[in-house]
Amino acid sequence: MESSPDIGHLQAILLVGGQGTRLRPLTLGTPKPLLPTAGVPFLAHQLARAKSFGVERIVFATSYRASMFREAFGDGSAFGLRLEYMTEETPLGTGGAIRNAAQALTCGPDDPVLVLNGDILSGHDIHAQVRLHQSRGAAVTLHLTEVEDPSRFGCVPTDENGRVTAFLEKTPYPVTNRINAGCYVFRRSVIDTIPEGRVVSVERETFPGLIEAGELVLGYIETAYWLDVGTPAAYIQGSRDLVLGRLRSPAMPGPCGEYLALPDSIVSPEAKVSGGSVVGHGAIVEAGATVSGSILLDGCVVGPGATVIDSVVGPGARVEGGAVLSDVVVGDNAVVGARNELLAGARLWPGVVLPESSVRFSSDV
Repeated sequence: MESSPDIGHLQAILLVGGQGTRLRPLTLGTPKPLLPTAGVPFLAHQLARAKSFGVERIVFATSYRASMFREAFGDGSAFGLRLEYMTEETPLGTGGAIRNAAQALTCGPDDPVLVLNGDILSGHDIHAQVRLHQSRGAAVTLHLTEVEDPSRFGCVPTDENGRVTAFLEKTPYPVTNRINAGCYVFRRSVIDTIPEGRVVSVERETFPGLIEAGELVLGYIETAYWLDVGTPAAYIQGSRDLVLGRLRSPAMPGPCGEYLALPDSIVSPEAKVSGGSVVGHGAIVEAGATVSGSILLDGCVVGPGATVIDSVVGPGARVEGGAVLSDVVVGDNAVVGARNELLAGARLWPGVVLPESSVRFSSDV
């Protein structure tokens, strides 16, 4: 007889061990999953959404700056969740991290366990994914999404019954536009078959091994909103989409709109802020400034007549009058002097001061 999932008792593992190197300098002092996104730490959106689907208990699989996660979320009571924290002394890969974190699970061997990646924004139906997993008696069920350019990802072909047939590495000629979207439902006992205490990749070892052994690995295909926020451009896009309401989140600290101004921020009535921007706690946008599609973190200042487009300005940083930023990351407490023009992926490291200038920069400084 087929069983149906008791969603109300669903437990989850949240993978948050990565160093976020592609997002430096923002991640030099803060793990990627804790970066402010639409006014709250990125993981707040995942936790609130998991709670909305009935998840009650989540185990954090931590490694890089592990103590900061407990400092941020504590026991989880603010989200109506029970949170546990398991730390890898040395990074163990996705599979090894799941195996290590599973020590803190309390569910039975046949129960479903939700596994979430800490750098994914997704609007897909977790209930539907778990129901499919349980109704088919799968070993693992993966959320698959469709992308325009699958050559940038490994692709995941399935047969007519939804069974995953292979995990293919990046190739210029992908056989499908469906990719691994980074949300899995495991049968608890399957996690116990992952080797303990060593580096294991679920994509390269666990999933292919299950397929080869004849286990049922299913693809749950849904093309709802999905975004990997691993790069500065994607991080900004995710925050922008949340503020504009393109993806709904129970963790939003204010209503959706053209921009989100957090408490104690100051936006001059003569400034123009739009495009899903966030103005952080204590941040200041002065008269004549233009801010579009950007993240202004706590305590930063955008001076008079400055322009900030599709960029991140770090905590305590200053963008002086007349400066122009487009597709730029400014580190903590850095200063962009008046009339500088930073473009095309430039990254200003924490504490760096650019004197007043009219020079264009388009690289790390």
